[in-house]
Amino acid sequence: MVNQSHTVDIPQPLKDALRKFRFARRNQGSAAIVVKIDKSKLVMEEVEQFDNISIDDLAEELPENSPRYVVLSYELKHSDGRISFPLVLLNWAPSSSEIKMMTLHASAFLDFQNLVEVSKVIEIRDGAEGLTKEVIDAKLLA
Repeated sequence: MVNQSHTVDIPQPLKDALRKFRFARRNQGSAAIVVKIDKSKLVMEEVEQFDNISIDDLAEELPENSPRYVVLSYELKHSDGRISFPLVLLNWAPSSSEIKMMTLHASAFLDFQNLVEVSKVIEIRDGAEGLTKEVIDAKLLA
C-alpha cells in the first residue's frame, strides 16, 4: 500500500518563512501568510505575506476558485479589553474550486496544519462571504 499522506512537499524555505512568521512580534493589526500548492510540481509555495491587513482585504486577495492555506496572526479584542494575537489556520477551500485541486489540498492539509502548529482551524468554503471578522471572532471567542 502506498502512503498518500506525503504527496505534497513542503520545501525548507517555506518552513523557514512560516517559522519566522509564527514567532514575529506583533502589537497591532492582523498579518497573514498565504500558501498554495503547485499541482504540477506537487510542492507548496508561499503566494504572499500581508502585514496589518483587514479581514475584508484578505478575503479580497484570495482567489475565488482555488484553495489556499492561510496562516493568520489575528488581532483579537476580548470583552475585558485585552488584545491577543492568536495564530489561526484558515483553510480557504471555495466550493467552486477544481475537484482535483480540492483533493490535493485536502490530502496535504494535515501535514501543513502539523507544521504550523496552530490551535484553531477555520474552514472557509463559501469564499469571501464566509471570511469576515464576525466569523473569525465568533470562532475564536466561542
